[in-house]
Amino acid sequence: MALTLPDFPWDTLAPLAARAREHPAGLIDLSVGSPVDPTPQFIRDALTAATDAHSYPLTAGSAALREAIAAWFARRRGVTGLSDSAVLPTIGSKEFIAGLPLWLGLGPGDIVVQPITAYPTYALGAALVGATVISGDDPAEWPDGTKLIWVNSPGNPDGRVLSVDELRCAVDRARELGAIIAGDECYAELAWQQPWLGSATPSILDPAVVGDSFDSVLAVYSLSKQSNLAGYRAGFIAGCPATVAQLLAVRKHVGLLPPAPVQAAMAAALSDDEHVAEQRERYRARRDVLLAAVIAAGFRVDHSEAGLYLWVTKGDDSWVTAAELAELGILCAPGSFYGTSGGRHVRLAITASDDNITVAATRLYDSVDKIAHSLSGSIGVHGGN
Repeated sequence: MALTLPDFPWDTLAPLAARAREHPAGLIDLSVGSPVDPTPQFIRDALTAATDAHSYPLTAGSAALREAIAAWFARRRGVTGLSDSAVLPTIGSKEFIAGLPLWLGLGPGDIVVQPITAYPTYALGAALVGATVISGDDPAEWPDGTKLIWVNSPGNPDGRVLSVDELRCAVDRARELGAIIAGDECYAELAWQQPWLGSATPSILDPAVVGDSFDSVLAVYSLSKQSNLAGYRAGFIAGCPATVAQLLAVRKHVGLLPPAPVQAAMAAALSDDEHVAEQRERYRARRDVLLAAVIAAGFRVDHSEAGLYLWVTKGDDSWVTAAELAELGILCAPGSFYGTSGGRHVRLAITASDDNITVAATRLYDSVDKIAHSLSGSIGVHGGN
């Protein structure tokens, strides 16, 4: 018996990718948030030094890694009081998000809540166990029977950042329902607006959110974005010790062991803030270039106050806009990938190289010039009749 799964969204982009490749100057791919910059050398050195990994690594993570995770949360997120039993490394964040409903023992009849505009893997995880998915951003509307709630701040695809008050309201409602609430915070260090610029965005584990207990609350994080470690599959969770213990027990049985060299690299990355600030500046500069061009081309940019994307619209169907951009040789992600609420937006990633971001911006500016020239020519012909 086969699982009934949705199409993998990016597979459906193949026709648009083919059209974009026909552009005389080639394809600029802004459809995915995959880092293009090098992994910092000191992280690679830490990985290399740990390659004599002849023994099985600990599913729970090395003592050094657990300490580094807790210290990072305290230093960068204002989250104190995380014990060794409250943190757990994962093999990236996507496998954890997809597997969490299964590891919590959810099944048919259980409800998983996700944001209205949502990363598709939340719904995939529910589908794997036959749970029901409900999309909703208002905690007051989350129904009885809810077992797992996903909140995403900064959001993918829209870059929306939830305030401490919004996070507290979500956590309070989850506790009323007896549900686990998981905050996907993978873009926390990439904020572009005050008051977070240069600092991390609010965490669901902030004392102002959870009070004096992490009960029923998890934070999910990845080093793919802030440290260019997408190929390392380096993620972790933190929060409710009882839930972490339950997840650790399952992961031991399944054999989900983060490789020891990757654990060493993660500990090194988490202990250094300078490389994160440098990478944030690279993304900020790229974002500034693309943002100006997108606005000049007539798009409205919604949210996008943090993260690696611009969430843009002209009010047209997302596939129409994606096709128009493909004509310019630019590949984007249609907003419909992220739910019906995104049907008139597209997502543009700022993870391309400096040169490719500049080329994409130039094509957007040129498209405006061509339209203006066409309109002026039409007016001239009309005026002469």
